Parts: sequence; C-alpha cells; structure tokens
Amino acid sequence: MEQLKTEILTGDCLEVLKNHPDNSFHLIVTSPPYADSRNNTYGGIKPDNYVKWFMPRAKEFLRVLRDDGTFILNIKEKAVNGERHTYVLQLILEMRLHGWLWTEEFVWHKKNCYPGKWPNRFRDAWERCLQFNKSKNFNMYQQEVMEPVGEWAKSRLKNLSATDKIRNNSNVGSGFGKNVSNWLNRDKAYPTNVLHFATECNNKTHSAVFPKALPRWFIKLFTKEHDWVLDPFAGSGTTCEAAQEMNRNSVGIEILAEYCDLAKEKTSKSQNRLLNNHSSVSGIGGLF
Repeated sequence: MEQLKTEILTGDCLEVLKNHPDNSFHLIVTSPPYADSRNNTYGGIKPDNYVKWFMPRAKEFLRVLRDDGTFILNIKEKAVNGERHTYVLQLILEMRLHGWLWTEEFVWHKKNCYPGKWPNRFRDAWERCLQFNKSKNFNMYQQEVMEPVGEWAKSRLKNLSATDKIRNNSNVGSGFGKNVSNWLNRDKAYPTNVLHFATECNNKTHSAVFPKALPRWFIKLFTKEHDWVLDPFAGSGTTCEAAQEMNRNSVGIEILAEYCDLAKEKTSKSQNRLLNNHSSVSGIGGLF
C-alpha cells in the first residue's frame, strides 16, 4: 500500500512554501486569521491592511497549486464603525487581477453559532468559503458529496399524478420545469452550496478551530486518495488530521510553534488510531 505523508511545518507560509515546487498540491483549504481577530495569538491584521498582507501569500498559493487544483478560503468580514468592512470583497477583486478565478462561493452555516446581542444587527451564523481556481478545468468529484434524498420522497413519490410523469413547466412563467418521476429509485441527491456544520466546542487549546467536517467535505469534493492537501494556516492541524483519515497526503504550516506541537500531537494520535484500526481489520499494518 502506498505510504502516506503528513508534514507539519513551523513558520510563515510565505517563507516555508518557497521550499515547495510548483504545482504540488491538489487542494488548498484554510482559514487564515481574520482581520483584527485573535489579537492575543496572531497579533491581528488591520482590515485596511489585510489585502496587502494576504496577496504575497496568495501568490505562493497560486504557484504551488496544480493547474487542476482548487483553493478554498474560509473567511468572514467584520463590522467596523457600524458597517461591514469590504476587505473580503477587495481581496476577491485583487486575487482575480493576479490570475485567480473566483469559481464559486459556499456558505458555511454554523448551526450552533455563538449567542449574543447587538444593538443594530443579529448574531453571525455563517461564514464564507470562497472557491478559487487556476483554470476552469479543475478536478471535482461531485458524486462523493451526494446526500440522502430524505423521507419526503417516500410519500411524494408513492402516488404520481399525470403531470408528475412529464416535464411540468412552472406556472409563474419562470421557464423552469420538473419531472417528478425522475426521482423514482433515487436515494441520493446533489447538495447545495450551503453547508450546515456545527462549530467545534471541544478543543480549548486553539482560539479558532473550525469543525473537521468542513475540510473533510472539501477534501471529498476536490481530491482522491493519495492526493496532496495543503493548509498554510494550519492552527492545531484539523485539516491535516482530516486528510490523514481520508488517505490523503498533507502539509500543514503554522507560524506559532505551540500550535505546531498540537498539530503534530493530533496527527500522530490520528495516525496511530488508523494503524490500529487497519491492523484489527486486516491483520496487517503498513497503512503509513
């Protein structure tokens, strides 16, 4: 069985990635420090300076990503002086000017978002997951993220009417139509671009942990086993752990040494679990 690799590297991704060759990674999925956030750990980057700070790193991401690869950026605006700052929108425009294609935008709905009260807005329950590509011809395995159709189909498809068995055009003149009978014998459907994942509440050792389900979903969608995944802002190693569990190679880069230690510990434990599970099922080791 092909040996898998998980590397956790300490340093600024701007410098560390210079040691990696062009076209190395099938997927980059990451959540960088947000503007003015995590001041006690990452120092905070001012919203007005965010694009200038991020773009040299984006240039390296563009270089090391394969032509058929994908870059997923989990990011969120913040309110400044009573209005939403535009640094995320400015970043999208700047990346397009430097060769990135802004292919899609996914919304991460945080099902258990942090409660709170503000005088002029409601609590945030979503974050952006921006998809960028180098080419329109990128790898995407949509069947890997299909979802169960749901219980509604049992009653809805039980007794089909005459119009259910043909393409029935919308009565409001939208031009859209449907043939309900096409859903017979189908137990899965393609998902939307809204992802419903709860935030992680059990990791107190890092100030900004996204749920493992988030990188797992994108790893399933954009990579195959033994592909290479990069998280240039690795934090405590959630993306690398997910990649490891899914038989992908991965590199995580984290500027803070204490978080690198956490990531190494986490991926080491994950590797041992996988080895033990593999040995108990097959009677042999050698997964890694």
